[in-house]
Amino acid sequence: MRLTVFGATGMLGKALVRQSSGNELTAFGSSDADLRSPASVEAVLRVSRPEWIVLSAAYTDVDGCETHRTLAAAVNTEGPQHVARAALAIGAKLLFVSTDYVFNGKKTSPYETDDPRDPINFYGQTKAEAEAKILAVMPEACIVRTSWLFGPWGKCFPDTILKLAASRGELDVVDDQRGSPTYTFDLAEAILKLCHADGKGIVHCTNSGVASWYEFAAEVVRQAGATAEVRPTTSDKFPRPAARPAYSVLSNRSLGKYGITMRSWRDTIPDYLRLRGTAWSEPA
Repeated sequence: MRLTVFGATGMLGKALVRQSSGNELTAFGSSDADLRSPASVEAVLRVSRPEWIVLSAAYTDVDGCETHRTLAAAVNTEGPQHVARAALAIGAKLLFVSTDYVFNGKKTSPYETDDPRDPINFYGQTKAEAEAKILAVMPEACIVRTSWLFGPWGKCFPDTILKLAASRGELDVVDDQRGSPTYTFDLAEAILKLCHADGKGIVHCTNSGVASWYEFAAEVVRQAGATAEVRPTTSDKFPRPAARPAYSVLSNRSLGKYGITMRSWRDTIPDYLRLRGTAWSEPA
């Protein structure tokens, strides 16, 4: 399969590159292709001529999106439209990586793919609008929603927790937001399987199991053998520029229709800890 990845220098992009052996891969970071420029996108795709495009590039600083709205909209909403139009022009298929933050978090049972979008922060709004506009251009595109992404070679929640645990005896972590932590390598594998299975429409794709940020942090600290005490607290103790959904668990029923399953998030932590702190290098 001829595969092009946008966002190859990001945390998920690096996992996609690592997992893509056996495919004819071209991988672009922001210095190679500017999603905000239709001409830039069209130029690189004319050269790579992929069968599938995986668009994992995004402005993912949720709080930063609140204050840099023009940039967030340009990268997260307008950029994907440029990619969709260019993909259509060359006859390539498109998989777009989206987020649980397209939902408002008011449910108490896992979100299904047909639940209405209702984001409560600007990052979620940019991604929700991108989903709708991509599907308007390419109704057969595949939209993969994921959540609470973590992995080596990028800024992520477990890395922050372990750095704090190394210097503090106690950590207070919010216990009133629930989701499904998702490991980049597992998500990359599922994405590649969806491409090979000719995935279409909206698919929810997370590791199995549910946790609060407190439970996630406590498990990471435990498996890492750190001695810091992790204590539960509430979100009002840590005000942030962007609101977070209280519940953003995604149902993986749509993923199961392709015969794809993902392991428990707890089972991924040893893999993460083994690679954490290692230097990134492209596969030979």
